Amino acid sequence: MDNKKEINPDYSGVTKLDVEGEVVSSLDSDINREVTKEDSSSSIDCHLSEAEAPTHSEENVATEDNQGERRGFIKFLCIVIGGIVSAVPFGAGIWAYINPLTREKGVDGDGFLKITSLDAIPDDGTPAKFSVIADKEDAWNKFKNISVGAIYLRKEAGKVKALHTVCPHLGCFIDYRSSKSDFFCPCHNSNFKLDGSIVSGVSPRPMDPLKIEIRNKVEVWVKFQNFQPGHDHPIPLS
Repeated sequence: MDNKKEINPDYSGVTKLDVEGEVVSSLDSDINREVTKEDSSSSIDCHLSEAEAPTHSEENVATEDNQGERRGFIKFLCIVIGGIVSAVPFGAGIWAYINPLTREKGVDGDGFLKITSLDAIPDDGTPAKFSVIADKEDAWNKFKNISVGAIYLRKEAGKVKALHTVCPHLGCFIDYRSSKSDFFCPCHNSNFKLDGSIVSGVSPRPMDPLKIEIRNKVEVWVKFQNFQPGHDHPIPLS
């Protein structure tokens, strides 16, 4: 027998170790390719995320701008409304300062008011009491045809005289006493003659006379006004 080794034709001279090495090398190549693909996929995902990030930031900036515009408009609207609300009482106060709080005036705006006609006043010199009717207004309201006071009218030597019914002492109302043919203040017993001069009492001045005009030949117009009490001469109330 020969000692020569038989060679298997199927292996073609390749040993078992060589085959195992090739298998391991092939597996390593496959693993490296998978890792490379995963790295590439991760890199793409990162780039996509970075590309998408500015989009969200721009949307947030646009939303904040819109909110800022709305807040600015609301502030502007509040300022306008507040200005209008403040202007109304301010304007009313200015008007009240320019225009007296209470004002009685005639058709011509000169302070004269139509009281009565000549034939309503007794011809014998007896005083007749008449209410003064006028429109009265303040800063907010206007009242038509209300009584703002009273006067005495009396014919004297063919002329009409007018006297205020308020006592110059403390502002009480003066009565006409037909039995004694005089004027009398019941508050502090002041007496006045029919022409308004003082007879007795504590009044510091005579009864306050008022200006008269005869218009259209028969109409009696009086410039009605009130005076401050307690002075020795008439001081009109403002």
